[in-house]
Amino acid sequence: MRFLRYTPPILAIALWTPMQAQLSGQQVFRILDIPSSARIAALGGSPVAVVDNDLNLGLFNPALLNATMGKQVTLSYLPYLAGINIGYAGYAHHFDSVGITTSASVQYINYGTFSRTDESGHESGSFTAGEYVLQVGGARAMDSLFRVGVNLKYIISQLDSYKAGAIAADIGGVFEKKALGLTVAATIRNFGLMTRTYTGTKEKLPVQVQLATTYRFRHAPFRLGLSIDNLQRWDLTYTDPHAPVQVDPTTGEAVVNKVSNAQKALWHIVPNLEVLFGKNFFLRFGYNYRRRQELNLPEKPGLAGMTAGLGLKVTKLHLSYGFAQFYPGSASNTITLSVRFADWKKPTPEEQERIEQLKREKLEKKERKDMERKAKRAEEQEG
Repeated sequence: MRFLRYTPPILAIALWTPMQAQLSGQQVFRILDIPSSARIAALGGSPVAVVDNDLNLGLFNPALLNATMGKQVTLSYLPYLAGINIGYAGYAHHFDSVGITTSASVQYINYGTFSRTDESGHESGSFTAGEYVLQVGGARAMDSLFRVGVNLKYIISQLDSYKAGAIAADIGGVFEKKALGLTVAATIRNFGLMTRTYTGTKEKLPVQVQLATTYRFRHAPFRLGLSIDNLQRWDLTYTDPHAPVQVDPTTGEAVVNKVSNAQKALWHIVPNLEVLFGKNFFLRFGYNYRRRQELNLPEKPGLAGMTAGLGLKVTKLHLSYGFAQFYPGSASNTITLSVRFADWKKPTPEEQERIEQLKREKLEKKERKDMERKAKRAEEQEG
């Protein structure tokens, strides 16, 4: 049936944004680009460069996987636009013997139930549609500053009797200089090929080259970040072919709205900010300029492109919430829950001694720095 034949590409385009045809119209499996982590959604929708114990970041950039994520389980749920439901579950394990942190996850999209119709519009039942991603990953520290990681994915798409599949990979690297509070991460995501097609034609996967950096202020509770998306393509701007043509009243010629290089650059940039209230409460903000340009209504732009959220640790549970505004009256709300089984386990006497030793070393280091600052201040006063 002609309707079913065109359902896959229509859904693929509509899933991210109705106006993104120039970028995604010839690509499939848009599930690979949905920011279904609450933290990532709150920070603008692009992977960020933060090395901590949040497994959700490591699922999107494998280089961020590290030992502190070991024995952690994470669950995320996103009731998306138009009744679409998205979610994933992930787990990480660290192998001390080889210094490798691994992860495994399952992600899904449920598009809902659709009416099956023929070319004349007569209904003949209904069908469901969904996509699934099975992923495994691993990361290893090359030295004290640099880590690398890889994700391998198998993607399945089923739209009634039409099925498609693909294999893909992510490669990531991260540089972290803790003394400076600086982290830089790079990722090549979703490169691969289709193993099964909808209608016999192989289509492109949504490959992305991404770069991100964060700076943690030493004497202020802020982590400032900047993500740069889609480096594989410079011009992401879009001209609606159905938009009315503007005519110059003087010359009578069509007016061509040119986009400057500065504007093209802004389409790639996603700034974000985390406010850190200790170790148990965080506020997050982001701004996606590209999303705002694609989805805002000229007469009523509202908060299109703005994102926000929070993170909260309650006993041993980590809860994150992410809000993203697409256009007036349409937003997404993502919830992510994480728990690390090791946090519930009572430490052995040897582990407890090691914990106490680390605390003593940290305290001694702080005292040395305080003494050095006092000595330097005294020298300056004497001079």
